[in-house]
Amino acid sequence: MLNNSLVLGIDLGTSGVRIAIINANKKILFTSSKIYSKGLEISEDWVNSLKTLIQEIPKGLKEKLVSCSVDGTSGTLLACKKNGEPLGKALPYFLSFSEYKDEIEKLFNKECAGSSISGSVGRALKLIALYGNEIILRHQADWISGWLINNWEYGEEGNNIRMGWDISNNSWPENFQNLKWLKCLPKIIPSGQIMGDLCNKKANELSLPKNLQVIAGTTDSNAGVLATFPNKNDGITILGSTIVIKKFVNKPFEGKGISNHKLLGNWLCGGASNTGAAILLDFFNLEYIEELSKQINPNKSSGLNLLPLSSRGERFPIDDPNLQPKLEPRPVSDSLYLHALFEGLAKIEARGWQKLNKLGADSPRQIITIGGGAKNIT
Repeated sequence: MLNNSLVLGIDLGTSGVRIAIINANKKILFTSSKIYSKGLEISEDWVNSLKTLIQEIPKGLKEKLVSCSVDGTSGTLLACKKNGEPLGKALPYFLSFSEYKDEIEKLFNKECAGSSISGSVGRALKLIALYGNEIILRHQADWISGWLINNWEYGEEGNNIRMGWDISNNSWPENFQNLKWLKCLPKIIPSGQIMGDLCNKKANELSLPKNLQVIAGTTDSNAGVLATFPNKNDGITILGSTIVIKKFVNKPFEGKGISNHKLLGNWLCGGASNTGAAILLDFFNLEYIEELSKQINPNKSSGLNLLPLSSRGERFPIDDPNLQPKLEPRPVSDSLYLHALFEGLAKIEARGWQKLNKLGADSPRQIITIGGGAKNIT
């Protein structure tokens, strides 16, 4: 990469899309974001949001772009025709289908992110039931990368761990070889590998360089980890729409809902709850949350014990598709209720660190917290 060359990062999150342009010194020169107008389930929304953001990039920056990379919500799965045309709505990462529990368990010889009911296999089985097995199944980041190069053949390794891809062996589980729908899955390539050049149609439509290389990205939470430049002993919490915790470890861990990625040459272990800062917006708007937060003393207990799941089911630190939320009693005081919701989220994070510690991870020397929820003073 030349000193005056720039790269484009595309982040597909739960609530919207964010882009950033950085130079060879990893300095951010431009960033912008857009909330989905229709929701995470609509792939057309991913495309339209991305188009809008790219059109906002100053011409002088666009001309210096040499590559781009996409990260996305691992687990959000889309059924398409082989030419990439979507066959319906995507199934978001937080949807699980317990009717496939027995079928999923038969496919795996060990507990992992893919063996969980909250993994992508249940969503894949649901989509196969809807559309047959003459389709392709692509996670969010892989589908957008395919859209950019007009080739949906590939899938990045980290985005397919929840489908069962084993990075340790660079293979699908042995029992996958008997699947009638194995051909629906992508050809897996490692993060950082060139997927292809931006197709001419997209280059013209988006006014981007025709020789722009599209590089296999990673998951949205892994991208967050990379952005913190952590030491091996650090723990990273991503307080976004969901709570994700990550830590570098010496070897991969086994467990339902546990993901093991290879990042910066090291194993990165972690898990993601179904809940996070997004649940606060079910009760209050951002301005009111900011106002109420000033009234909270975090050194005192609210006296309430809530489990702030936005719907039934959890994947980490507890893997239980039937776990029920506990959002009552709701006190008269809004600040007290927000206080209790904060406590509930903090307890989920704490249990997550306890779970990793029980599996063999060293306790982090410090926890780096990032994401939209980290902006809150409380």
